[in-house]
Amino acid sequence: MKTSDDFEEPPEDYHVIVPAGWFQLALDPEVRDRSIIALADRQFRGIDNASQLRKEFMRELQRAAKKAYTAGGTELYISMLAVGPIPLASSLLISVPPADEWPDFSDVDELAEFLADRPGPLDTAAELGVVELAAAGRAVRRRTKEAADPETQMGNTLNTTLLTYHVPIPATKRWLTLTFSTPLEPLADQLVELFDTVAGTLHWE
Repeated sequence: MKTSDDFEEPPEDYHVIVPAGWFQLALDPEVRDRSIIALADRQFRGIDNASQLRKEFMRELQRAAKKAYTAGGTELYISMLAVGPIPLASSLLISVPPADEWPDFSDVDELAEFLADRPGPLDTAAELGVVELAAAGRAVRRRTKEAADPETQMGNTLNTTLLTYHVPIPATKRWLTLTFSTPLEPLADQLVELFDTVAGTLHWE
């Protein structure tokens, strides 16, 4: 497996290993609807009298997929994992932000300093630092919270925990961003450990 230092030319692709219980939701508008229907069928299989919940679920997926695609999203994964009756609600969006979204940084320390000066409204206890991923190289890791939005999160009233990795793409000035999220505040620390493990599998090809 190549590490980031092995590339003199930009890599052709990247790979991340996700848990078997995560569903990949297509972001391409041409296939997005079919992917959403497939996920809704899986989520509500065997559940009767849930047509309204199913519609709200599909509407939220449509909104999330459109937002992710507009932001440069390449892949979106939705967790289907559960512990007993409790769904481990979480997601992973992988994106390549537009070139003009960031200042012209290619150094992780510069980006970390830039982000430190721009905290969000719930970032008073944010974690921000530079870490080393085994194959993908140095990355900016940031853990923050985002206020709940019950109208677009199917009634969720808990703050969402976000874990973001900004990874420089070798031999370029572009960044690959992994954004993990979960609204399960009581389980946030445990899920962040899982997110860190997934991020550690990132590698270039």
